[in-house]
Order: sequence, then structure tokens, then C-alpha cells
Amino acid sequence: MKLSNILELLLLAALWGGSFLFMRIAAPVLGPVWLIEFRVLLAGLVLLPVLARLRLMGTMRRQLMPLLIVGCLNSAIPFLLLAFASVSLPAGFTSILNGTAPLFGTVVASVWLSERLTPSRKVGFVLGFIGVVILVGWKAVDTTPSFLVAVVAALSAALMYAIAAPYIKKNLAGVPSLVVTTGSQLGAALVIIPALPFTIPQQVPSAGVAIAVLALAVLSTAFAYILYFRLIQNIGSTKALTVTYLIPMFAMLWGAIVLQEAVTSSMILGCGLVLLGTAIANDLFPTTH
Repeated sequence: MKLSNILELLLLAALWGGSFLFMRIAAPVLGPVWLIEFRVLLAGLVLLPVLARLRLMGTMRRQLMPLLIVGCLNSAIPFLLLAFASVSLPAGFTSILNGTAPLFGTVVASVWLSERLTPSRKVGFVLGFIGVVILVGWKAVDTTPSFLVAVVAALSAALMYAIAAPYIKKNLAGVPSLVVTTGSQLGAALVIIPALPFTIPQQVPSAGVAIAVLALAVLSTAFAYILYFRLIQNIGSTKALTVTYLIPMFAMLWGAIVLQEAVTSSMILGCGLVLLGTAIANDLFPTTH
């Protein structure tokens, strides 16, 4: 992997780690549905003039259906699930659960792309699962039914990312990352609109919440997804998903600095096992013969 790709992965991890902080600030006020509608709509509208200036509107029109599908799989559904989880869970905790995406990715690849499940990948699954169990049993959070539902929501979001990555690689190969980002965010916004009248926020957002929404839309979505789709095309979907190895560390860092969220030994141990498991499952430690 080139140094430029590694630097892009680090920047992407920092931006996506920040997204859990921004959702943690804004989701309790706006609710998951309105927050994510603002996120994807603003991100798409910010990028639309750039797309027009580069004369890529025709390319987006020719790819409307796959872009709509990517908008659902890679934005609307997982964003809503993560925003829902962020109402109940600390930013760092949610990001660690989201870090299981590469684990799900190897399962999806074995089913969809017929990739063989090697013994090392099976070991990775076991370690990752143990890490999640340690997290779910974290004593600093009461294991209530709402807590468990939030955990399932965060894990389901990770599964959606794992399904979306190979779909993007297969159906949007060669399509500029700016087109994929803009089209998928606007597609996600379109999908969410019918739910808006039923989930109107009950309070007016503060300036801090508004800033969090803008940062989430522009930095952690518009700019971040240009980087992500660019990485998928440059290094492949499996390697691009390894960005999730780094996101929890940034999310815990931002949560601790801005919200004074606790970073416990259980979180560190669970995070370590999830990251180790996903790294092994994705052959990050190749064996020599």
C-alpha cells in the first residue's frame, strides 16, 4: 500500500471517528431520522455544485439506480442505525461495535464472492466475537433492553457497510468517487424523506448541535466519503474497510477530549480483540511458507 493511501486511511479514520462524537451530540436533540436527513442532504448539496462544475452530472444520471442502492446500503440504513445507537451508547463504544465491519466483510465475501474461509479467518471471527461480548458486558453501562437494542443496531450497521463495499466495487467500478459520494448521499436523503413527518424534533437545536450537524455533513460525510470511495477504487473494498481498525481509537479520543467520556479497561480490551480479530480475518498478518 502506498504512503498516500495510508495517510488517506488515517485522515478518513479521524473524520469518521469524529462522526460518532457529532452524532452523540446531535442525535438526542434532533432524533436519528432528522439528524441523518440533515447529514446526507447537506453533504449531497455541498458536493452538487462541484459535480456540475466538473461536468459529471451526466455520469450521475447514467448511474441513478446503483447510486440509489448504495445510498440505502451504505448511508441511509447504517447512518440511521448508528444515530439510533448513539442516543444510548458512548461515542467510543458505538465506534468499536462498528469496527466489526471487516469481520462481516469476510463473511459477505465468502458467500457473495465465494472467497474461502481460511482457518486464520475463523480464528479472527472468534476473537472479534469475544471482543464484542466483553464490550456488551461493560459494567459502566447498564445492560438494559434498550442498551441491547442499541448494540444490535450498531452491529447491523457494520453488516450493511460490509454488504455495500463489494457492491460498490462490482457495480460502480470506474465511476468517479465524487459522483458516487454525491449520488449516494442524495439518494439516501430521498429514501429518508417519508419518515420525516413522523419524527419531528421536540426541541430547537442549540448552536453547538447545529455546528455538530454541519461538521457531520461536510467533514465526516461529504469529504470523508470522497476519500472512502477513492480508496475502494485504488486499493479494493476489503482493504478500504480496514479503516475501521483505526476509527475506534479516534472516536474514543474525541469522546474523551470533548465529552469527557470514560475510556475503561474493558473498552480497551474489547477494542483490542475486535481489531485483532478483524486484522487476522482479513489476512493483515500473512503467513510465510
